Amino acid sequence: MAHTNDHPGERAAQDPIKLIAVRETPLSVDEVFRAVGDDAAGGIALFVGTVRNHDEGADVDALGYSCHPSAETEMRRIAEKVVADHPVRALAAVHRVGDLRVGDLAVVVAVACPHRAEAFDACRKLIDDLKHEVPIWKHQKFSDGTEEWVGAC
Repeated sequence: MAHTNDHPGERAAQDPIKLIAVRETPLSVDEVFRAVGDDAAGGIALFVGTVRNHDEGADVDALGYSCHPSAETEMRRIAEKVVADHPVRALAAVHRVGDLRVGDLAVVVAVACPHRAEAFDACRKLIDDLKHEVPIWKHQKFSDGTEEWVGAC
């Protein structure tokens, strides 16, 4: 059965941005997932970015994230654009700052929409734009003693 926009649940919610935060404490996938619960959402897409043990052929031991004071405001601006362009029922995004180890969660985002394809599209747009536009920097420490700073996320 083809879906139509006749039902209110097929449209974006009035206030779909449920959680936007930059935190120094460990992130919770469960918290982000719960934040986007919506009875009209048939699809929830969730992305979790973790600290990996390598980057461009070098072994990574640890890294630190730091951010500009405007980071949360920029995250909200990006979330508002995603909401404007997709039928989002609920959206959440949390990014970690501070010192992280391999395996730690660096970013968790989720988007709930009436349908699966919409949720995937909105979630991909959200994480891609956060990565490219939010002033968060990564300081990587490599096993060979070298280090590097990497631009936004």
